[in-house]
Amino acid sequence: MAPSAMTRWTESLSEAQPVPYWLDDPGRPRPEPALTAAESCDLLVVGGGYSGLWTALIAKERDPARDVVLLEGREVGWAASGRNGGFCAASLTHGLPNGLARWPGEIHRLQELGARNLDEIEAAVARHGIDCDFERTGEIDVATEPYQARELRAWYEESERAGLADGVEYLDADAVRDQVDSPTFQAGLWDRRGVAMLNPAKLVWGLKAACVRLGVRVYEHTPALALRGHGAGLAVRTPYGSVLARKVALGTNIFPNLIKRVRAYTVPVYDYALMTEPLTEGQLASIGWWNRQGLGDSANQFHYFRLSADNRILWGGYDAVYPYGGRVRAEYDDRPETYAKLAGHFFTCFPQLEGVRFSHAWGGAIDTCSRFSAFFGTAHRGGVAYAAGFTGLGVGATRFGADVMLDLLDGADTERTRLEMVRRKPLPFPPEPFAWTGIALTKWSLAHADSHDGRRNLWLRTMDRMGLGFDS
Repeated sequence: MAPSAMTRWTESLSEAQPVPYWLDDPGRPRPEPALTAAESCDLLVVGGGYSGLWTALIAKERDPARDVVLLEGREVGWAASGRNGGFCAASLTHGLPNGLARWPGEIHRLQELGARNLDEIEAAVARHGIDCDFERTGEIDVATEPYQARELRAWYEESERAGLADGVEYLDADAVRDQVDSPTFQAGLWDRRGVAMLNPAKLVWGLKAACVRLGVRVYEHTPALALRGHGAGLAVRTPYGSVLARKVALGTNIFPNLIKRVRAYTVPVYDYALMTEPLTEGQLASIGWWNRQGLGDSANQFHYFRLSADNRILWGGYDAVYPYGGRVRAEYDDRPETYAKLAGHFFTCFPQLEGVRFSHAWGGAIDTCSRFSAFFGTAHRGGVAYAAGFTGLGVGATRFGADVMLDLLDGADTERTRLEMVRRKPLPFPPEPFAWTGIALTKWSLAHADSHDGRRNLWLRTMDRMGLGFDS
C-alpha cells in the first residue's frame, strides 16, 4: 500500500469512536438491578445475549406459568449480540456449502427448519412490537476475482441440481453491478429471502423488554460463578446471591462455560468493523444499492457489508484474530491496524465514495467451533442444556438453539433433537501451543489460497478431509 494512499485512507478514521455503533444509542435502556439475594425458579437462563434471551422468551411462550430467571454478567447485549453486523440468516449451518458437506442426508430438513426459524423471528418481532429496523432484503455473495465468479456459477448449478436453489438468483457482472455498483464485483448469488437485515442492539433490547413483560426476572451485572447439583435441582452462585433452579440453560457462548468439559469446543475469534457517517443522496446514488441487501465477498478472508436504517455503510470482516491461549479481554476489542486495513479495502471497493469518513470502529469476540455451526448437549442428568459455537451466524441461529435447549431440558423427542447436527459434537480444539500453531497455519494457508486463485494447499486439504476448519 503506497504511503499516500495509506494517509488518505487512515484520515477517514480520524474521528471514529472506538465503540460499537449499535450500542452508542441514546435510547439504550437502563440495566436491570443485580441479584443481591437468594432466588429460586423453574428455569434459570445464564447469559443475556440472543441465545439466553430467546430461550427465556420461548420458555414463557411455551408455558406462561413457568417461573424463569435470567442472569447476565454485564449488560444485556453488550458482547457479540450488540456488536455484530446485523445479518439475520436462515442458515443453521453457516451457509449451505458447509451444511451440504457435513450433513448431506439432512440438508433439506436443515434448510426447511432454518427458513421456518427466520419466519418465526420475523413473526416474533411483529408480535412483541420490537423496533429493530427488520428488513427481509436478502444477501448477495459477490465474487471479486475471476476464479470466484467461476466458483459461484458452479455452486449455483450444483445447488439447482440438488433442489436447493429456491429463491436464489445468479447475477453476472452487469447484473450484480445493477444492484450495487462496485468496480470490483464480477458476479453474485442473491439469496432473496434467506437473510434479513436488522439493528442487532435494538433486537436484543426488544427481546429483553418482551421477556420482562412476560414475567421473566432479569438480573444484570450478575455473573454466574459456579454451578453444582443441589438435591433434585441445581444451584448457581453469583457474587451477591444464588439461584436454585429445577433446570438450567447455558447461553454463555464464548465466555467460559459452567460445564468445564464444553470449553475445549470453542475458541474466541476477534472480528472488527467500521461504520461510515450517513451517506448523502448523491453518495448513495453513486453506488445504487436500492434493494438494501446485505453483501459478503467470496474470499476466505471475506468482508461483510450492509446499509443501516440511516444509510450508513457497515464494513467488517477480513481479519479474524485468535489471541494466544483463547483469552477474552476488553483490550482486544480495539485494533487500529485492522481498522486501517479495512478502510483501505472499503475505498478499493467503493472508490466513488472517496471522502466519506468513519464514525465508529470496534471489535468483539465470536464463539468459533471447528465445524462452524452450533453444537448442543446436556449435563447433570439432563438438568442442564447448552448451545454454543455459532461462529458468526448467531443472530438467527440462536433462536433455533433456544428451541433445541428447551427440547433437551423437557426430554422431548422432536424433529430438532433427532438431527445428527444436534446429536453429534464437533472435534474439540487442542490445547496450547497446538491450537495457536494450527490456527496460525490455517490462517496463513487461507490467505495464500486467496492470492492463488483459491487453490488450497496440503494443510487445507487435510483439514477439509478431517472436517476441521477456522472461520469467523
